Amino acid sequence: MPEKIALVTGASGGLGTHVTKTLLDAGFAVVGLSPKIRQSDFDHPKFTALPAALDSLDAAKKATDSVIARFGKIDVLAHLVGGFAGGQTVADTDDATFQRMFDMNVNSAFHILRAVIPHMRNAGAGRIMAIGSRAAEAPGATVGAYSASKAALVSLIRTVALENKDAGITANVILPGTMDTPANRKDMPGADTSQWVQPASVASLIVWLAGDAGRDVTGATIPVYGAGL
Repeated sequence: MPEKIALVTGASGGLGTHVTKTLLDAGFAVVGLSPKIRQSDFDHPKFTALPAALDSLDAAKKATDSVIARFGKIDVLAHLVGGFAGGQTVADTDDATFQRMFDMNVNSAFHILRAVIPHMRNAGAGRIMAIGSRAAEAPGATVGAYSASKAALVSLIRTVALENKDAGITANVILPGTMDTPANRKDMPGADTSQWVQPASVASLIVWLAGDAGRDVTGATIPVYGAGL
């Protein structure tokens, strides 16, 4: 079977590290995209570091073109880039925070999708997964900007699924609850981490969606809420 090429954005983050390792272990060649990622971050012959940001369409196209130039295709896009801000009501949220949430959680996806989809359509196949949040469907108080941005991401990915089903492309959003990452443990000391979602669970789901078994799943929002459901 020909080698599958997976592009993982946010590959060096708390979730990205797990996703990258799990895809590599499953036999995928992985291109890990992140602004400060290094080849030495993953000791694996099928890993390629791609230091890049997704703050513009031009940046996303440049990164995508470099993958195509080297490997000739992108079979899987696992878009993990995102960010969180909270603690203020909608009435108290400033423009900069609201814009930052949309830049990190929606615009980054918009840029990489526009760069990657044409290549997948030309190939007649592709798997796209994005990381949303439980807050996209169950928003809470004082996280309005974050919740709205993740809800917009869900709408964007579901639209991509509809627009590209004719080309053999699937697109799905995973909605995790609070994940057990080093950053979340630092930001929430004293929390009951036994209720949190393990990044390995999300990584395994991405590998499943990327494989043959996931070919019939598209346009889905998949909850991964953990023990605290």
